[in-house]
Amino acid sequence: MSSVFKNIIRFIAFILVQVYVLNQVPPLHKYFVPYLYFLYILWLPFNINRFLLLLIAFVYGFTLDCFTGWYGLYTAPTVLIAYLRPFLLTLLIPQETTEQSYIEPSIKSMGLASYSIYIVLLTFIHHFYFVLIEWLQFGSFGLFIGKVAGSTALSVLLIFITELLFFRKAKYRTNAA
Repeated sequence: MSSVFKNIIRFIAFILVQVYVLNQVPPLHKYFVPYLYFLYILWLPFNINRFLLLLIAFVYGFTLDCFTGWYGLYTAPTVLIAYLRPFLLTLLIPQETTEQSYIEPSIKSMGLASYSIYIVLLTFIHHFYFVLIEWLQFGSFGLFIGKVAGSTALSVLLIFITELLFFRKAKYRTNAA
């Protein structure tokens, strides 16, 4: 299956799961709200052009906004993590080895420690910005931090469960064009 077709299927699947499954789940507690949609951006190939990455993130977030009716709520954090993703990947992995050998981020391509840092850090940044936009004010700082921490923990758990359930083969890049 081509990479473009696979990513189009993922685009549709992650939106449908977020809108029709996770957004319909009543909050487990005021601190725990499940989000998984942004994993699509984290799983995009290493060598994607930065402008294209930001454009995909914008279209992806705006599509979710159209489904939910909260314009900007999903787009802004999605574009933010798409913007930060290349910088974080540059810090976490040696460019000359992994990016030349593997197509997309995964536990196998990055190693468990680097992949965990990548997932947890971008999930935290996403949730911090998402909750900040959602509230547009702090109100109770403890509730704000609690919701960010609880939602981040729940989302990281969902991401690793998704990794286990939907095993992605770590495909090697070849020199053939």
